Formats: sequence, structure tokens, C-alpha cells
Amino acid sequence: MAEYDFNAPRLFVDAPLQTGARIALDRGQANYLLNVLRLKAGESVLIFNGRDGEWRAEVAVEGRKAADLVCAERARNQSSAPDLIYAFAPLKHARLDYMVQKAVEMGAGVLQPVLTRRTQASRVNLDRMRSNVIEAAEQCGILSIPEVREEENLERFLKGLEKDRLVVFCDEDAPVSNPVEALAKLGNNQAGLAVIVGPEGGFTDQERALVAAHERCVCVSLGPRILRADTAAVAALAIVQSVLGDWN
Repeated sequence: MAEYDFNAPRLFVDAPLQTGARIALDRGQANYLLNVLRLKAGESVLIFNGRDGEWRAEVAVEGRKAADLVCAERARNQSSAPDLIYAFAPLKHARLDYMVQKAVEMGAGVLQPVLTRRTQASRVNLDRMRSNVIEAAEQCGILSIPEVREEENLERFLKGLEKDRLVVFCDEDAPVSNPVEALAKLGNNQAGLAVIVGPEGGFTDQERALVAAHERCVCVSLGPRILRADTAAVAALAIVQSVLGDWN
């Protein structure tokens, strides 16, 4: 494998990748490479599709506004997505964009919008979420594109979870004062994780009971301050990844 180049531009492409493959770029991608980055024919770009690893490709200019990429060599082998479901109550517009991007950066393998009684937004723009997922993956060197699932209500989501999956329930009313200690006591986890963060209005008592009824559930607090839901995403995933996830 060639040494990884952190300075090279990086693009997601939805096409098979192999030596010599020629990838046609859409208008936006071509404009970004030719007019924003001002790349010339023969210069290098890193590309990935979430399936075939990461490849170094060369720019092939096809006129002033069009370009293709030609795969030259594999830079990194494909890695699998973390077995970590991030379940969250949808937010509105820009704050949802931020939360999705940060969840991807923090290693979520699945993004699952869940509807609760106090959810601010009942409809989710899944295409916009997927665009934010791809953008975050491009910027952060991620090879596996996290799955974006359709929204569903909290009860149905919980019923669909595997019984042995560990649910980390982030609840401002949890009696746990130190979430790191609470998670560390669980030991090594082999059955996957689900992290649940609710709406800014919090969970109802009925919803708390539903989550706590899961066979493997640990309720944790995220500290003495009430966090905004998008901030809670970063805090919760950082704690979980450092104790139970791929930071450990």
C-alpha cells in the first residue's frame, strides 16, 4: 500500500473501483476539482465508495467543465463500519446537519432518527442526512459510509433491537454521577452498541420505562449541566467510544 496522503483531496463516488477504472464525475464534483481546487490533468485525488477501499486516482480533464478520474492504485483496504447505532430525536435544519456530521466523525455506524413525545421535528429529510454523512466521511478519512435509517417511533425501535445489544441510555435524570465508571464496569462488549439521546424536552416517564426495560440497558448522565441535543451527541459518543468503542 502507498503511504496515506492526508493532504490529497478526497471524494466519494458511487461506482466500482479497481485498477484502471474510469469514473465519470458529476458536474459539482468536476467543478470542485477543476475550478475550486484548480487541479490539472494527472494530479491525484483519493476516492472511495464505501465498498472497495480507498483508491488514488488521476484527473483526466474532459474540457473546461468536465473531468473523469482514473483509478491508479489502492491506498487503503476497506474497513467495516462500527457496530454502533446512534439513535436520536430529530432536530431542525442546521442543528441536525451538525449533529449528523459529528456522529459520523465520532464513529457511528448507523444513524437512526427516533420519534418521541417531545421531538421537535416529526419529519426528517433523509437525503439531506445522507449528504451530510458523505461530506463528513470525505473530510475525515472514513471508508465505510454509515447507514441512514428512516425515522420510527421509540417503542418500535426498541422492539427491533437485538436482546444482547448494549443500550447506553443518555438521560438527564439518570442517578449515575460518573458515566465513565458506569460503562467501565460493563467490561468488554461483543454484541454491539446502541446510544440513545432524546429531545431537548427530555423523555417522558413512560419512555424512560420503555428504554430501561431493554434486556441490556445502562442509564447514564452526561454531567451536571443540561446539554443541547447536538452537543449531547458529541459528549455521549466520546464517552462511549473511549470506554467501550474503537477508541479503547
